[in-house]
Amino acid sequence: MKYLEEIAKLLRYYILSSTTQAGSGHPTTCLSAVELMASLLFGGFFHFDADDPQNPNNDRLIFSKGHAAPLLYSLWTVAGKLTEDELLTLRKFGSPLEGHPVRTFPYSEAATGSLGQGLSIGVGMAINGKYIDRLPYHVFVLLGDSEMTEGSVWEAIQIADYYKLDNLIGIVDVNRLGQRGETMYGWNLSAYEKRISSFGWKTICIDGHNFNEIFKAYEEALSSNVPSMIIAKTVKGKGISFLEDKEGRHGVALTKEEFNQALRELGEIKKFSVPLKKPEPLTPNPELLQTKEFIKNYSIGDKVATRRVYGEALVKIFPEFSNIVVLDAEVSNSTYAEIFKNHYPERFFECFVAEQNMVGMAVGLSLRGKIPFVSTFAAFLTRAFDQIRMAQYSDVNIKFVGSHAGVSIGQDGASQMGLEDIAMMRSILNSVVLYPSDAVSTEKLVREAANYNGIVYIRTTRAATPVIYNENEDFPIGGAKVLKASDRDLFTVVGAGITLHEALKAYEELKNKGIYIRVIDLYSVKPLNTELLKRASSETDAIITVEDHYPAGGIGEAVKGEVGSEKIYSLSCKKIPKSGNPEELLDYEEISARAIVNKVLELKDKIFYSW
Repeated sequence: MKYLEEIAKLLRYYILSSTTQAGSGHPTTCLSAVELMASLLFGGFFHFDADDPQNPNNDRLIFSKGHAAPLLYSLWTVAGKLTEDELLTLRKFGSPLEGHPVRTFPYSEAATGSLGQGLSIGVGMAINGKYIDRLPYHVFVLLGDSEMTEGSVWEAIQIADYYKLDNLIGIVDVNRLGQRGETMYGWNLSAYEKRISSFGWKTICIDGHNFNEIFKAYEEALSSNVPSMIIAKTVKGKGISFLEDKEGRHGVALTKEEFNQALRELGEIKKFSVPLKKPEPLTPNPELLQTKEFIKNYSIGDKVATRRVYGEALVKIFPEFSNIVVLDAEVSNSTYAEIFKNHYPERFFECFVAEQNMVGMAVGLSLRGKIPFVSTFAAFLTRAFDQIRMAQYSDVNIKFVGSHAGVSIGQDGASQMGLEDIAMMRSILNSVVLYPSDAVSTEKLVREAANYNGIVYIRTTRAATPVIYNENEDFPIGGAKVLKASDRDLFTVVGAGITLHEALKAYEELKNKGIYIRVIDLYSVKPLNTELLKRASSETDAIITVEDHYPAGGIGEAVKGEVGSEKIYSLSCKKIPKSGNPEELLDYEEISARAIVNKVLELKDKIFYSW
């Protein structure tokens, strides 16, 4: 073990020198996990081709305690993939060595730092290895004891047992101290063991600074037929006497004087690199699924719910996009993801009512080259917003599908009504937000989403709506459709999803009064077809947006932001919704055909009198 002691000393030197140079960071939480990580990477347990970080056979290491990033970077410095000069760019602008791991550093598996998410990502990667690529790699997740109070961790622990992920190994660094003092259970390892083992995991309690115990723990975990959790008692600030188990040192770098004192305690530092053990050169061996053509045609006038078409579209496109995996949160008979499940059960993963973990799993699957489609009620995706927010920093390719959007779902009431989802998903950088109105547009947009590399949100509708498009119509991302137009149009009405059908009803009623409006289907909410909207603004007296969503961050704000607000009026949900039938609720929120007609007449009189 002598060489590991030298590695541990070198790691401590790198951690302290980089954080001292940066003037910030979390050195003490890095120091507590040094022996655990040195043993894993350089003790022969971790198989990784350092020259090819994306090698499908590589074991995976996720730092769920992302504030220990300096330890991650120090490990790869010892592995010979960073120079000491590069390491000293920690936290500098433009350096890939950011304060918490991001994907610009090629040996960072995922962006972490919002605590409680790494194990869910590990579950997704482990599912990919065990059930899809069928490769023998292992996924290791380093967790902090503070984040063990996060609900998403326990969602991940629960489902890992359900899927029997014997290729998943967690390591809890129980160093007793969080940011402001002692953690919930301090050094009470049995409290962690009791809880984790009750979920079906193998638990191994050790001294996290004893190499013999650490080695035995990894050997035991790697031979387990269930997921394993190594619960390691460690000392925060280990190896530096004036830092060990001291409160008030979380996130505090050493001063130059303290650094010099620490160097004296460490003694002579030998600088060297140690190669990692490479994995076997295997080829992914996914189960060969028999695909067959799925024929489902939609005719104008047919009434079909867009949520149902989502499931049918997945089955249609799977032969073309064989990397698709579908995740659902125990509502697949409502989102209609079950249609895909019934055809391709090997690529469907039930996540149960645990939306945060479901999104984390999708991140892990995406980072292993899959295209996850993640579905639940639009309202329930909001509880996973932090996971979605963090997903953008991992540069993932995930498609989110929210059904039962808006007050138009009817009698179930406000708790089930997604009224914030467009705002939420628009706020994600470089995201795409799509809102189809009928079966044809839904099918085409599901294909567009699969073909797009990045985060896409598709909003589907509970009610069956009439088909209004021919099957030869195209729906490119960033497009919009003009459904009604003439040279006599007084106003433009912009709708999407359910409100588009209300706009079409209003068009017929107004036409009977001799009033013409232009009707635009804004199926691509982000990005917008700005050119089309600006042309409508210049050719008609005003634009009226109509949406089954709250005003903040919705379609009205999107259009105002792109076109300008002077001639734009917004109809949206501005009251606390109630239970009732859809027609009653659309009227109550003033987003129905009747409300559109009333708004047009009001504006017509207003503009007429202003002349």
